[in-house]
Order: sequence, then C-alpha cells, then structure tokens
Amino acid sequence: MIETEDMVGGTVGTGVRITASKDELVQALGIVSRAVSSRTSVQILSGILLEAGSTAGDGGELRVAATDMELSLRATLAAQIEGDGSIVLPGKTLVDIVRLLPADEASIEHKPAESVVHVTSGSASYTLHTYNPEDFPRLPDVTAVQTFQVERESLLETIHRVARASSRDESRPVLTGVLVSIAGGTLTMAATDSYRLAVKETQLSGSVPDLEAIVPSRALQELARIASGDAVEVGVHENQVVFGTDGTWLTTRRIDGQFPNYRQLLPEQFEHTLTIPRTELLEVVRRASVMIQRATPLQLRFAEGELTVIARTHEVGESKESMPVAFTGDTLEIGFNADFLRDGLESVDGDDIRLKLISPLRPAVLQGDGDEFTYLVMPIRLPG
Repeated sequence: MIETEDMVGGTVGTGVRITASKDELVQALGIVSRAVSSRTSVQILSGILLEAGSTAGDGGELRVAATDMELSLRATLAAQIEGDGSIVLPGKTLVDIVRLLPADEASIEHKPAESVVHVTSGSASYTLHTYNPEDFPRLPDVTAVQTFQVERESLLETIHRVARASSRDESRPVLTGVLVSIAGGTLTMAATDSYRLAVKETQLSGSVPDLEAIVPSRALQELARIASGDAVEVGVHENQVVFGTDGTWLTTRRIDGQFPNYRQLLPEQFEHTLTIPRTELLEVVRRASVMIQRATPLQLRFAEGELTVIARTHEVGESKESMPVAFTGDTLEIGFNADFLRDGLESVDGDDIRLKLISPLRPAVLQGDGDEFTYLVMPIRLPG
C-alpha cells in the first residue's frame, strides 16, 4: 500500500452539527455512493464517511468518502459546521433520505455519547445508527501524489471508445483493466477480452510525463461519469492511480500483471479493405441482432458489389438484409458476435467505416477516417 492519510484521524471528535444545501449534499453523496460496496460482509464498506472540519468564521467544509477497497471516491462541499468529528453512516439509506428531504437545507447532528445521528430538514427528521469511524479504511493521501493535467474531453473520449472492450471475467484480472500508456506526449489506451481489441491514441497538449499502468475498466468508467471542468488531474504512486476532477478525487488500485502485446495481434496485411457508411451498416446490424440468441453468430456475406447481413436462429427464425458495398472477388462469408460487432461500429468515429478483412477465420479490423482508433474483432466459425 502507498502512504496513506487517515481521513478519520482516529477520533470521533467532540460532537458536530453540519448544515448544508440539500442539493449540494445530494450531488456529493451521489458521486461517492458509487464506491459503496453492496456485495460485502464487511459492514463498514457499505457506509459513507462524513468528515467535518471547522474553519475560521462561520464557514466550513464537509468531506464525504466511500470505498469498496478497489475504488474510492471523495468529494467536498461547503457547509456550516459547529464542532468537528467523523461519522460513518449507512450509505444507501443516507443517500435515499437526503434525496427526499423536503427543505432546501439539511442538518446532520452527532453527539459522541450517542451512537446515532439526527438528520433534519423542514418538518422531517430521521435518526440513523452509525458505524465506528475508526473501522473505516485508510484512504490514499492524494496530496502526496504528484499529478499532471490531461484535457478532459480527450481523456473521456478515449475511455468511452476503449473501455467497453475490456473483460468482465474476474478470473483473468489483467483483461478487466485498460492499459493506459503515455509516451512522447501521446496517450494510448488499449483493452481486450481476448475476443476483441480496442486501441485509441490521443495527442496530448502541454508537457506530460511518461507512464504506464493497467487501470481497472470500472474505475475509468466511473471517472467518465463524474469528470467535469476542462482538465483531469492524473497521478500514479506505487500501486495506486489517482484522478482528480473539480474537487472530486477517485483513487483505484493498479492491476498487477503483464498486459497482452496487443500490437502483435494486429494484422499487417489484409485481402479486402472496404469503405462502408457507418450509420447504415450499424442500423442493419442492430435490426439483424434482434433475431440473435445465445452465441449464434451474425453472418456477413460479401459478394460482388453487395453485403448481406444474415441472422439465423433455430428457435426464432431468420432475417436477411442487403446493402451495396464495393466488394470484388470470390464470395466471402464471415461470422461475428453481434454485440461485439455493434460495439465496434458504435465506437468508430466518422461517417464512414473502413472494414478490413483477411479470411473467414482471421480477425477483422474496423477503423474510421484516421488510424488513431482501431477495433479488432475475432470471427466465429459459421455452422456447416
């Protein structure tokens, strides 16, 4: 583990009363609640930490945090604070209560002699049992991590187009992550589940250091949901990766292991390179996918000047739809997982898509107008 900061401070404080805007509290709790664990026997991981620190004058800052030990989220908001202390409350219940409070302000009061917190707003009042804040996990000290800025739009576009190709199979942890590499001012992200591969290169502005880490896909997708502002702070320290965005911090563990050498997976030569209207092909694939069940492959039949997309399922029936393409030569029939093919078509940017083919049993590659994004998909052997 990296050097950590005990947000709780090892004390429950001398009692605290927090008054904050309901809307701001809802927003902050909504962000961090995505790190609350819903599948754990460790009760403290289902809680949200509220840490109140009094400041000069009548102002103050409330820090809220949650973690499932793989991912942690922290946010801050302005609040009127009397006293100081740390409280851990049942996360889901707290979020549901605050969202439904009737007034514009919410008050949260805790007395150390009691093991409950009183939440009031207008005429509504709730009493919530607390968890021991000393049991809340230590969170990485983000102030100790050297960070640099990456343009938010570039980062999020790269995440959106690549992360969906990562695996959900926890038995192969490396494939559940995204390889994030920065070298020579170029950000490269790559993800694969061994059936498909997505790679995106993005030129970064400004001076950024080189780095490489396998980051859990889930963490990057959470970052995409919460990121705001013009830039995202990025830092790597030992086994943790840190992202900061507009006062919110996301930290996640690095995945250990060797990411596949994806460059070796990309064919260098192809028999056919076809330029096809992306939206038209995507709609044809979507319509045909309605007929697909289980692992039935979606069949693409390329003949002179024509592509026919065929979905044939024994239990359901069959669909066929054709569209013109500039294909020449012997008929080529190739099968794909319909979801994987659709994901690739959705990820490619631009009006046209370049579909590169070799043979029915060799991978196909999808690209847009440029070469900065590549989506490789493995074929499925067609029956018969």
